[in-house]
Amino acid sequence: MAKDYYDILGVSKGASQDEIKKAFRKMAHQYHPDKAGGNEAKFKEINEAYQVLSNSEKRSQYDQYGQTFEQAQRQGGFGGFSWQDFARQSGGPFGGGFRTENVEFDFGDLGDIFGDLFGFGGRSRTRRTRERRKGQDVEISMEIDFREAVFGKEKIIDLYKNVTCPHCSGNGAEPGSKIITCATCGGSGQVEQVQHTILGQFRTVGVCPECRGEGKKASENCSKCRGQGRVRDTEKIKVKIPAGIDNGETIRLTGKGEAGQKGGVAGDLYITLRVKPDPEFKRDGYDIRSETEISFSQAALGTKIEVNTLDGSVRLKIPSSTQSGKIFILKGKGVPRLRGSGCGDQFVTVNVVTPAKLTKKQKELLKELADLNNESID
Repeated sequence: MAKDYYDILGVSKGASQDEIKKAFRKMAHQYHPDKAGGNEAKFKEINEAYQVLSNSEKRSQYDQYGQTFEQAQRQGGFGGFSWQDFARQSGGPFGGGFRTENVEFDFGDLGDIFGDLFGFGGRSRTRRTRERRKGQDVEISMEIDFREAVFGKEKIIDLYKNVTCPHCSGNGAEPGSKIITCATCGGSGQVEQVQHTILGQFRTVGVCPECRGEGKKASENCSKCRGQGRVRDTEKIKVKIPAGIDNGETIRLTGKGEAGQKGGVAGDLYITLRVKPDPEFKRDGYDIRSETEISFSQAALGTKIEVNTLDGSVRLKIPSSTQSGKIFILKGKGVPRLRGSGCGDQFVTVNVVTPAKLTKKQKELLKELADLNNESID
C-alpha cells in the first residue's frame, strides 16, 4: 500500500511549503534517533516524506500518481533520488548549502539533528554539551500580604533543589583526584561510527558515551555526588519583592534555579506572587478604593472626618448636602508605580447611614424638619 506522505507529516494535502517545513522540523526533532524517545525508523519515514513534498515537481507527481518514494526511484516517477539532489535542496529548510568533503555543515535550526545523525557541525555539539549541563529552571508560588505587595518587602525562602556539591565544588571529582583525558574519545568528546541510512553509508560523529562530550573525566568520582557535581539540599534564598507588584505577577531570579551538572550554569527561579486580599482596601491597578460611613446630619450639614489610607489616616472634608455614594479622591494615596514614578490615587466612597433606632426627641426633630420641607409623614 502506498504511503500517505501528508499523513506522515500530519499536514493537509493543500498545506503550504511553510506548513510542511514547520511540521517536518517539529517531527524531526521529536523522532531523532539520538534523542530520548527517538525512533530511527520513524525519522527515516518523515525524512522520506519531506524530500518528496518539499520539492514542487516531485510533489506534483506524487499527488497525481500516488507513488511511494521507493516506487518512484524504481520507475523514474520522481526522477530518482541521489545524495547530490539532497545536497542541492539543503539550502531550503536548513538555511544554507554544504559540500561533502572537509567542510563544516550548517543546517540552521536543524543543525543539531543532522549534525548528530551525519556527523556535521562540531560547534553545535559543544553548545549542546553546555546545554545538557545547564540546570533546570524552577517555578514556585509565594503568598504575600496586601501591604507587602504595595510597599515591597525582602523575604527569605527555603527551597529544596539541586545545589552545587559542597564536597567537590561542582566539578564531580573527589578532592585530591585528577581530571584526566577521556581514553575513549582521546579528549575530543566525540566518537566516530558508520551508519547505514536511506541516503547511503555515512561516517557519523556522536557524543562520547564515556565522558558525555566533555573530553575529560575524573580519575575518581566525588564520593558525595558520585560525579554529578550537584546534590539535593535546601538553600536559603533572599527574595526582594518590589513595591507596587500585583497579584499574579512573576519575579525572576537569575541563577537561583537547579544547579547545573559538573559546574554547568544554574537555571533560573520564577516566583509567581499570590497577594492576600485586604479587608478595608481594594486595589484597582495602581489606585486604591475604600468606603467610609457618615451620619445623616454630617451629610446634610457638612463636616470633617478621619479616613484611613495605606499611609495612615487623613482628614477628609465633607461638604454640606453630600449624597450617599459620593466619591472623593485623595491624590497620591494609591499604590507606588512598579515601572515608573509616583503613586496612584485613593477613591473614597461615602455612604450615608440611616440610624436603626431613634429616640423620642430625635423623632420629634425629624418631624419638624419634615414639616419645614412640606414632606408628608404618615
